[in-house]
Amino acid sequence: MEKIIGALFDWDGVVADSGAAHEASWKELAKLNGLPLPEGFFKSTFGKRNLEIIMDILRWTPDPSEAQRLSDQKEEIYRAGIAKNGLPTIRGAVAFVRALKSAGIPRAVGSSTPRENLEQALKTLGMEGDFDALVTSEDVERGKPAPDVYIKAACRLGLDPRECAVFEDSLAGVVAAARAGAKKIALSTTNPKGFWEARENPEEKPDLAIPDFSDFSPENLRKIFAA
Repeated sequence: MEKIIGALFDWDGVVADSGAAHEASWKELAKLNGLPLPEGFFKSTFGKRNLEIIMDILRWTPDPSEAQRLSDQKEEIYRAGIAKNGLPTIRGAVAFVRALKSAGIPRAVGSSTPRENLEQALKTLGMEGDFDALVTSEDVERGKPAPDVYIKAACRLGLDPRECAVFEDSLAGVVAAARAGAKKIALSTTNPKGFWEARENPEEKPDLAIPDFSDFSPENLRKIFAA
Protein backbone atom coordinates (compact mmCIF):
# COMPACT_ATOMS: atom_id res chain seq x y z
CA MET A 1 0.00 0.00 0.00
CA GLU A 2 1.39 3.39 -1.02
CA LYS A 3 2.09 5.92 1.68
CA ILE A 4 -0.52 8.69 1.85
CA ILE A 5 1.05 12.04 1.02
CA GLY A 6 -0.28 15.51 0.36
CA ALA A 7 0.85 18.43 -1.79
CA LEU A 8 0.61 21.97 -0.42
CA PHE A 9 1.09 24.88 -2.80
CA ASP A 10 1.88 28.48 -2.28
CA TRP A 11 0.02 30.38 -4.99
CA ASP A 12 1.84 33.46 -6.30
CA GLY A 13 5.07 32.49 -8.03
CA VAL A 14 4.29 28.77 -7.67
CA VAL A 15 1.06 28.15 -9.58
CA ALA A 16 0.25 31.67 -10.79
CA ASP A 17 2.92 33.76 -12.49
CA SER A 18 1.32 36.79 -10.91
CA GLY A 19 4.30 38.99 -10.10
CA ALA A 20 3.72 41.47 -12.92
CA ALA A 21 0.02 41.82 -12.06
CA HIS A 22 0.76 42.41 -8.38
CA GLU A 23 3.53 44.89 -9.12
CA ALA A 24 1.24 46.80 -11.48
CA SER A 25 -1.47 46.96 -8.81
CA TRP A 26 0.96 48.40 -6.24
CA LYS A 27 2.07 51.05 -8.73
CA GLU A 28 -1.53 51.97 -9.54
CA LEU A 29 -2.38 52.13 -5.83
CA ALA A 30 0.54 54.48 -5.16
CA LYS A 31 -0.42 56.66 -8.12
CA LEU A 32 -4.08 56.91 -7.10
CA ASN A 33 -3.20 57.88 -3.53
CA GLY A 34 -0.17 60.08 -4.26
CA LEU A 35 2.18 57.84 -2.28
CA PRO A 36 5.90 57.19 -2.87
CA LEU A 37 6.96 53.76 -4.12
CA PRO A 38 10.71 53.02 -3.99
CA GLU A 39 12.28 51.54 -7.10
CA GLY A 40 12.77 47.80 -6.79
CA PHE A 41 10.70 47.44 -3.62
CA PHE A 42 8.46 44.75 -5.06
CA LYS A 43 10.87 41.81 -5.22
CA SER A 44 11.95 42.25 -1.60
CA THR A 45 8.36 42.32 -0.35
CA PHE A 46 6.80 39.65 -2.60
CA GLY A 47 4.89 37.14 -0.47
CA LYS A 48 4.59 39.39 2.58
CA ARG A 49 1.25 40.53 3.97
CA ASN A 50 -0.10 43.84 2.70
CA LEU A 51 -0.43 45.45 6.13
CA GLU A 52 3.20 44.66 6.91
CA ILE A 53 4.26 46.15 3.56
CA ILE A 54 2.12 49.28 3.97
CA MET A 55 2.84 50.01 7.65
CA ASP A 56 6.30 48.58 8.35
CA ILE A 57 8.17 48.55 5.04
CA LEU A 58 6.75 51.40 2.94
CA ARG A 59 5.64 53.29 6.08
CA TRP A 60 2.76 54.87 4.22
CA THR A 61 0.66 55.16 7.38
CA PRO A 62 0.74 54.17 11.07
CA ASP A 63 -3.07 53.98 11.12
CA PRO A 64 -4.32 50.36 10.88
CA SER A 65 -7.68 51.40 9.42
CA GLU A 66 -6.04 53.47 6.67
CA ALA A 67 -3.59 50.65 6.00
CA GLN A 68 -6.52 48.28 5.63
CA ARG A 69 -8.24 50.66 3.23
CA LEU A 70 -5.11 50.81 1.07
CA SER A 71 -4.73 47.04 1.22
CA ASP A 72 -8.34 46.49 0.14
CA GLN A 73 -7.96 48.97 -2.71
CA LYS A 74 -4.77 47.30 -3.90
CA GLU A 75 -6.48 43.92 -4.07
CA GLU A 76 -9.49 45.36 -5.89
CA ILE A 77 -7.11 46.75 -8.51
CA TYR A 78 -5.37 43.37 -8.77
CA ARG A 79 -8.60 41.37 -9.18
CA ALA A 80 -9.92 43.75 -11.82
CA GLY A 81 -6.63 43.46 -13.68
CA ILE A 82 -6.54 39.66 -13.86
CA ALA A 83 -10.25 39.45 -14.67
CA LYS A 84 -9.63 41.76 -17.63
CA ASN A 85 -6.18 40.64 -18.79
CA GLY A 86 -5.98 37.00 -17.67
CA LEU A 87 -3.29 35.41 -15.53
CA PRO A 88 -0.23 33.49 -16.72
CA THR A 89 0.85 30.36 -14.86
CA ILE A 90 4.18 28.84 -13.97
CA ARG A 91 5.27 26.37 -16.63
CA GLY A 92 3.71 22.96 -16.08
CA ALA A 93 1.88 23.97 -12.89
CA VAL A 94 -1.70 23.38 -13.99
CA ALA A 95 -0.85 20.04 -15.61
CA PHE A 96 1.04 18.92 -12.49
CA VAL A 97 -1.81 19.82 -10.14
CA ARG A 98 -4.21 17.87 -12.34
CA ALA A 99 -1.80 14.92 -12.55
CA LEU A 100 -1.75 14.83 -8.75
CA LYS A 101 -5.53 14.81 -8.77
CA SER A 102 -5.58 11.89 -11.20
CA ALA A 103 -3.06 10.07 -9.01
CA GLY A 104 -5.26 10.52 -5.94
CA ILE A 105 -2.81 12.78 -4.11
CA PRO A 106 -4.63 15.41 -1.99
CA ARG A 107 -3.86 19.03 -2.86
CA ALA A 108 -4.24 22.32 -0.99
CA VAL A 109 -3.26 25.94 -1.45
CA GLY A 110 -1.61 27.66 1.52
CA SER A 111 -1.11 31.31 0.66
CA SER A 112 -0.91 34.77 2.18
CA THR A 113 -3.14 36.01 -0.64
CA PRO A 114 -6.67 37.10 0.28
CA ARG A 115 -9.39 34.53 -0.44
CA GLU A 116 -11.16 36.79 -2.96
CA ASN A 117 -7.93 37.03 -4.97
CA LEU A 118 -7.42 33.29 -4.96
CA GLU A 119 -11.02 32.56 -5.93
CA GLN A 120 -10.84 35.09 -8.77
CA ALA A 121 -7.56 33.58 -9.98
CA LEU A 122 -8.93 30.03 -9.88
CA LYS A 123 -11.98 31.19 -11.84
CA THR A 124 -9.80 33.01 -14.37
CA LEU A 125 -7.70 29.87 -14.88
CA GLY A 126 -10.59 27.41 -14.86
CA MET A 127 -9.10 25.66 -11.82
CA GLU A 128 -12.01 25.88 -9.36
CA GLY A 129 -12.16 22.10 -8.81
CA ASP A 130 -8.45 21.31 -8.82
CA PHE A 131 -7.71 21.71 -5.09
CA ASP A 132 -9.25 19.94 -2.11
CA ALA A 133 -8.67 22.83 0.31
CA LEU A 134 -7.79 26.52 0.29
CA VAL A 135 -6.10 28.31 3.19
CA THR A 136 -5.63 32.06 2.78
CA SER A 137 -4.65 35.10 4.81
CA GLU A 138 -8.06 35.26 6.51
CA ASP A 139 -7.61 31.76 7.95
CA VAL A 140 -4.49 32.36 10.05
CA GLU A 141 -3.32 34.98 12.52
CA ARG A 142 0.36 34.74 11.65
CA GLY A 143 1.80 34.92 8.16
CA LYS A 144 4.88 33.13 6.84
CA PRO A 145 7.54 32.33 8.07
CA ALA A 146 5.21 31.14 10.84
CA PRO A 147 4.07 27.62 9.94
CA ASP A 148 0.36 28.23 10.57
CA VAL A 149 -0.83 28.30 6.95
CA TYR A 150 0.74 24.93 6.13
CA ILE A 151 -0.29 23.28 9.36
CA LYS A 152 -3.88 24.32 8.67
CA ALA A 153 -3.69 23.29 5.00
CA ALA A 154 -2.46 19.82 5.95
CA CYS A 155 -5.15 19.56 8.61
CA ARG A 156 -7.86 20.37 6.06
CA LEU A 157 -6.58 17.49 3.94
CA GLY A 158 -6.77 15.21 6.98
CA LEU A 159 -2.99 14.85 7.04
CA ASP A 160 -0.08 15.57 9.33
CA PRO A 161 2.22 18.25 7.84
CA ARG A 162 5.04 15.69 7.98
CA GLU A 163 3.08 13.71 5.38
CA CYS A 164 3.06 16.67 3.01
CA ALA A 165 5.38 18.43 0.60
CA VAL A 166 5.23 22.19 0.24
CA PHE A 167 5.94 23.92 -3.07
CA GLU A 168 7.30 27.43 -2.46
CA ASP A 169 9.14 30.22 -4.21
CA SER A 170 10.00 32.48 -1.25
CA LEU A 171 12.46 32.11 1.59
CA ALA A 172 9.77 32.92 4.17
CA GLY A 173 7.60 30.20 2.67
CA VAL A 174 10.34 27.56 2.75
CA VAL A 175 11.01 28.41 6.41
CA ALA A 176 7.27 28.13 7.13
CA ALA A 177 7.26 24.68 5.53
CA ALA A 178 10.28 23.63 7.58
CA ARG A 179 8.68 24.81 10.81
CA ALA A 180 5.52 22.88 9.92
CA GLY A 181 7.62 19.74 9.50
CA ALA A 182 6.84 19.30 5.80
CA LYS A 183 9.13 18.45 2.90
CA LYS A 184 10.34 21.61 1.15
CA ILE A 185 10.41 21.96 -2.64
CA ALA A 186 11.58 25.35 -3.87
CA LEU A 187 10.89 26.77 -7.31
CA SER A 188 13.47 29.04 -8.90
CA THR A 189 10.81 31.40 -10.19
CA THR A 190 11.33 34.28 -7.75
CA ASN A 191 14.80 33.31 -6.53
CA PRO A 192 17.35 31.61 -8.84
CA LYS A 193 18.62 28.06 -8.31
CA GLY A 194 21.92 29.39 -6.97
CA PHE A 195 20.08 31.22 -4.20
CA TRP A 196 18.62 27.96 -2.93
CA GLU A 197 21.88 26.07 -3.32
CA ALA A 198 23.65 28.68 -1.18
CA ARG A 199 21.30 28.29 1.80
CA GLU A 200 23.16 26.87 4.81
CA ASN A 201 20.50 27.22 7.51
CA PRO A 202 18.58 23.90 7.54
CA GLU A 203 15.26 25.75 7.77
CA GLU A 204 16.09 27.70 4.62
CA LYS A 205 17.53 24.85 2.56
CA PRO A 206 14.95 23.04 0.44
CA ASP A 207 14.90 19.28 0.05
CA LEU A 208 14.76 19.89 -3.69
CA ALA A 209 14.92 22.90 -6.00
CA ILE A 210 13.22 22.81 -9.41
CA PRO A 211 12.95 25.47 -12.15
CA ASP A 212 9.22 24.80 -12.73
CA PHE A 213 6.86 21.80 -13.05
CA SER A 214 7.57 20.91 -16.66
CA ASP A 215 9.66 17.85 -15.75
CA PHE A 216 8.11 17.05 -12.38
CA SER A 217 5.55 14.30 -11.87
CA PRO A 218 3.58 12.68 -9.05
CA GLU A 219 6.16 9.87 -9.14
CA ASN A 220 8.96 12.40 -8.55
CA LEU A 221 7.03 13.62 -5.53
CA ARG A 222 6.62 10.12 -4.14
CA LYS A 223 10.37 9.51 -4.48
CA ILE A 224 11.08 12.41 -2.12
CA PHE A 225 9.15 10.64 0.61
CA ALA A 226 10.80 7.31 -0.18
CA ALA A 227 14.30 8.74 0.18
